This record gives sequence, structure tokens and C-alpha cells, in this order.
Amino acid sequence: MKTVLLISRCPPYPIHLGDRLIIWHLARELSQRGYTIDLLALYDRADDPSLVATYGSFFRHIEIIPEARRGAGDYMRRILLPTARFPTTAEASFCPALWRMIDQYLSSHDYDLVHCFGAVSVYEFHSLFARLPNVITPYESHALYLKSAARQGQLRARLRLPIARRFESFMFTPYDRTVVISAADRETLRQLQPALKIEVIANGIELERFQPRHRGRDAVTLLFVGNYEYGPNQDAVRVLVEQVLPQLREALPQARLQLVGLNPPDWMRALANDHIEVTGSVPDVKPYLARATVFVCPLRIGAGLKNKVLEALAMGIPVVATPLSVDGIRVQHGESAIIAPVDRIAEETLRLLRDEDLRERISRNGRALIEAEYSWRRTADSYERLYAEIGALR
Repeated sequence: MKTVLLISRCPPYPIHLGDRLIIWHLARELSQRGYTIDLLALYDRADDPSLVATYGSFFRHIEIIPEARRGAGDYMRRILLPTARFPTTAEASFCPALWRMIDQYLSSHDYDLVHCFGAVSVYEFHSLFARLPNVITPYESHALYLKSAARQGQLRARLRLPIARRFESFMFTPYDRTVVISAADRETLRQLQPALKIEVIANGIELERFQPRHRGRDAVTLLFVGNYEYGPNQDAVRVLVEQVLPQLREALPQARLQLVGLNPPDWMRALANDHIEVTGSVPDVKPYLARATVFVCPLRIGAGLKNKVLEALAMGIPVVATPLSVDGIRVQHGESAIIAPVDRIAEETLRLLRDEDLRERISRNGRALIEAEYSWRRTADSYERLYAEIGALR
């Protein structure tokens, strides 16, 4: 299983975009282990073609293709017509250019396995490589994401949820294995399609890069990190600003909040004052993780595994988080993190701020958990075992 065709909904860079992070690190790890990998990827950002050299050393060949637009009629046709769900010609596919590129590479190279990253934009190519061992990694269940958004009153999510459920009930059925990054995503997909053969392989962390700093932390600084183009991160900011920080400042007037990350919208920038800092993009998030007192992650919307939480745990900053924020991460409440519903986040954060021994224990145990279970080497090991298992069954 040393020669792999990787078909992806996006390129592997920039890695601050979570769906690109895993491709970057997995390809890097496998290439160092002697794998030959060809990458065929869709792209949707104007600067993507100029970044190919950034990850060129991980792959033998790289082709990136503009992602084709898909309309509501395209989705409805596949829902209503089962025969249209898995096309057999390039013209019937969502992206004929990628179909023809895959066909060309399969004709001119010998592959041991085909690995697809993504869901609706890549699942449809299965008939091209059905004869070969194959895996699809949709990262997470989009239906699970939309369900959490619908609970927060988002009408658009409520309307899209039935469509996502229908697609996830059939998209992955022909694949030898479907890989997600948390048990919650696995259970959602199994409810939609009990026959799926699903594996959970978590993301990792760069252990050498994210190291605890043995120096004093700020007295009362709350930290949240994210890409603020992403709606769930904006929702978490509203929780922090409207619910958590005001309650904390009643008990600890010196409490302050740092909102670190790129693309904050105008309304977020307008929050900045003497106790709320909105940094925008920063060269390196580690100094903030090293100095802040507590990492507070009150996500109410989302699915999959949160890389920001892995980074915080690795850096030894005590974490207070909602259950959704730690899906897929084997933290224990009161030992490696504090886990609480949104309406108790402020209360639990205050308790942690007042208990230095508890902060020290959570900091120590959080780092130990990451070292034991969440390295990219461990992630690559899991994929290697999966590749070998599928190859043996074939």
C-alpha cells in the first residue's frame, strides 16, 4: 500500500483551514515513510495555485482544478433519482474536469489504493476506481453540524438538514472504509446508514511545535482562538462577550478576554476596549496560548474534532469547554479539562480561576493526554494500518 492516489476537495495549504490541516500532515508523514502519493485536488481560493510549491515535496504529481459550481437542482436530482447518485460519465458528474483527470491518472499509473478527502464534492468518482482498495474521509458529518446550527435557531441550517441527511445516507456506501474524526460523527452516519464500515481516526498535533512554556501566566485572561470567517466561531464569541465575560467581571473586575485569529468581522473589531482585545491575524498563536490563564471554548455549533482545543491542551493552558467543543477528544472532566454546558461556562471558569491547584492539574493532564494519543505520527500509523487491512481484504 505504498502508492496512493489522493483525491481531495481542497489543497493541503494554508493549514490554518482545518480541512487542509489533516491532508498536509498525513501526506508529510506518509511521504517520509516511503509512500508515493499523487494529489488531485479541487480549489476555491484565488491564491491556491500560487501555493502549490509549499507542499510540493510531499507528492510525486500535483494537479489542482477549480471547483465547479453546484446548484440546488443538481442536489435535488441526485436525491430524487438514485441512478444519478453515482455517475458513470464525466458529463454527468459535478466536476467533469476532475473526473477526466482521475481517469487519466488511473490509466497512466499503478496505484495500490485510492483515498478521497471530502464528501459531496469527491464521493461521486467511486466508479472510476472501484476495482482498487479505497477509502473516503469526509472529516465529519455535515448533518451533525447542521443539526447543531438548527438548534441555535438558524433557519438555513434547518432547511438544509434533510438534504444533508439524504446525501449522507448513500454517499459513502460503496467505499471499503469511511473515516471520520470523532465518535459523534460516526454515530450520526451509522444512524443514517447502518451498513457503513466506519473508522474513527483523530487529528493530531505537532508535539514539538506546541510545547508548554514554563513561565508565569497572566492573572485573569480568557483566551479564544479561531478563524472568524467561520460562523460557529462567531457564535462562540457572542457567548463569551454577552454571557461569560460580564459574569466573570462581576466577581473579578480585572478579567479580560483575548479574541485571537484571522478575519474578524467589523462587529467583532468594534468590541475592542480596555478588557476585550481583538487581535486579528497573528504570526504565531503560541505566545497567546502560553500567557493566557484559561482557554474558554463555548462552541454551540459544529461537528468533528476541534484543532484549537488540541493546541490549547498541548500548550498546557487549562481548558473550559462545552461538550461539543471536545467531541473526539478523550478529556475527562475535572482531570484534563473542565466540561460544562453553555449556561455554566462562566461559573466553571470562575471556579477554575480561583483554584490554582486545579489549574495546574488540568494543565499537566491535558498535555499528557495529547502526548499519549494525539500526535500526527499516531494518526499516520492508524491510516497505515487501515490501508494494510483494506489491501488484505481485497
